[in-house]
Amino acid sequence: IDEFVMGNGRQIDITLDDRFMRVRDYGRGIPLGKLKDYASKNNTGAEYDSEAFKKSVGLNGVGIKAVNALSSEFRIEAFRESKTRAVEFVRGEVKKEDGKDRSAPEERPGTALRFDPDPEIFGKFRFRDDFVEDMLWNYAYLNSGLTILFNGRKLKSENGLRDLLENKL
Repeated sequence: IDEFVMGNGRQIDITLDDRFMRVRDYGRGIPLGKLKDYASKNNTGAEYDSEAFKKSVGLNGVGIKAVNALSSEFRIEAFRESKTRAVEFVRGEVKKEDGKDRSAPEERPGTALRFDPDPEIFGKFRFRDDFVEDMLWNYAYLNSGLTILFNGRKLKSENGLRDLLENKL
């Protein structure tokens, strides 16, 4: 969402099933050399000390770190300047890290992540598509012009809060 607000990336793809979620945005992408830190260390998000994030909806990259910590498996990959790098975590610990950037000329810039909520923390867990979709519509209403593809369904609001009011009445 922050990337969209700053004019970078107009679409977010989200795939959800009973067990895991995938999210792919098309912003600028996390700097490849900082990917592991952005996903696992405090005070490493771009919001921490950047004039660029004065309108940030997040706090210092805390969201990515929290999802990582609460996942049995977490994979994050950044695409930037026709290159990519990925890091995989198991319960917050690095399982596998790309040692160097790989070529990815066909990929648009941005970030992709996949996570499985940890059953040791959440017990018998399943995502509720209807609840997630309602929450995503709120992001679409608050960010006119942003396209969210949720399990192939397009969520987009051209008129923002006016669309929200018309759709909820």
